[in-house]
Amino acid sequence: MNNFNLVLGSTIIIYFILFFIVAFFASKNSNNESFFIGNKNSNWLLVSFGMIGTSLSGVTFISVPGFVGTTGFTYIQIVFGYLIGYFMIAFILLPIYYKLNLISIYSYLNVRLGKYAYKTGVCFFIISRLLGATARLYLVINVLQLFILDNLQINFYITSIIILFMIWIYTNKGGVKTIVWTDTLQTFCMLFGLVFCSYYIYRLLNINFFDTFSILKEMNFTKIIETDVNSKLFFVKQILAGAFIALTMTGMDQEMMQKNISVKSLKNAKKNMLTIGFMILIVTALFLFLGGLLYIYAHRFNIPANADNLFPTIALQYMPPFVSIIFIIALISALFPSADGAITSLTSSFCIDILGFERDNKKDINQKTKIRKITHILFIILFFILIIVFKKLNNPSMIDIILRIAGYTYGPLLGLFSFAILTKRKLNNKFVFLVCLIAPTLCFILDIYQTSLFHNYRIGLEMLIINGLLTFCGLMLISKKSF
Repeated sequence: MNNFNLVLGSTIIIYFILFFIVAFFASKNSNNESFFIGNKNSNWLLVSFGMIGTSLSGVTFISVPGFVGTTGFTYIQIVFGYLIGYFMIAFILLPIYYKLNLISIYSYLNVRLGKYAYKTGVCFFIISRLLGATARLYLVINVLQLFILDNLQINFYITSIIILFMIWIYTNKGGVKTIVWTDTLQTFCMLFGLVFCSYYIYRLLNINFFDTFSILKEMNFTKIIETDVNSKLFFVKQILAGAFIALTMTGMDQEMMQKNISVKSLKNAKKNMLTIGFMILIVTALFLFLGGLLYIYAHRFNIPANADNLFPTIALQYMPPFVSIIFIIALISALFPSADGAITSLTSSFCIDILGFERDNKKDINQKTKIRKITHILFIILFFILIIVFKKLNNPSMIDIILRIAGYTYGPLLGLFSFAILTKRKLNNKFVFLVCLIAPTLCFILDIYQTSLFHNYRIGLEMLIINGLLTFCGLMLISKKSF
């Protein structure tokens, strides 16, 4: 065990040395424009590849294989929906963002609907990204803690502080300009770990491809399409929900779009978005296949299989040390892309949208840089506080929590952007925030009483669509025709 910890520790140190070398060179000659939009000069292929890691994150790495045990391969239904959502982003949202030459995508709400809608959109983004990103970060930290760091007697909170400190170091100067490169390295390591672990376990089981699916079929894990209309997993609901999750959590999310609009041209930004869609479909299918292999392995050797703990349990306790090390590097690589981009985008959005950096001519560059750095640190502290909250909650499946949070917090954004794009009406701005608060509250009440209201029908991820629709209808009520 001591030798394993020594090798593991040395490998992680080498990984981080390489990582910080990349970050150092990527952040050279950086300024506020580099931090916010990467000087509008990012390579679309690098952005596309790096955004795969951001889109998937540690939650996909840990939770999706575990999902196979309860939902089979039906998660792929959501990913088919993602693909539709990415097409909508490429051909509806991106042309708007590039036409207006936006730094913050929420500036569009200011142009189209006014200051109150703009500020409301920013507030809901900040809440959404704070909760979602910290939930993802907590999951990976918790796995590292349970399987490795507890054995080394390293406290969970110390681990969290160290990881957040490292994120602060390499994002503090270069922002988007830096994370375009670091995310590329991290995504490569994550995908290498996924492919390697899948192949190794597949070879270890000594069964062919068709036998794998025969065994999974006997275990009732091969369902791809759910045809029960009343089920939360009904394919129409899942595909529609997936489309709107991608549309909102990517296309209406400053973190994801901040990297995308750092690409020089609209044409290349569209290529980036469509490439991400097809790559995520392929990678998620591989994660699900890996999940099937893990359940076969667990069944064969009587290993307790427990959702989020399935992959780490087998990789770290039942595999040779070199497989465990590759898993840990891949897991660490899955951890950073979602957290570094979130903290950077939250800092950018707060500085541009709340503090009004673009409109403030009274402060010079040095003053703005100082404020931006203080804001960056404050968001790091907020991340730490929320990680503690998730630690106390200790939910067994974080991907479910994250998608449920998205249903409530991204719904108002969906309603605002839809209203801005699909209508030409003007809002009574005083009531915008109230409408965007009432809609998710009604959804929460609907969720609690759905059994009484709908009997066998269960609301799943389509809660996001319902929330967006309620917001849209509310905005219609407080609007008037534009003359």
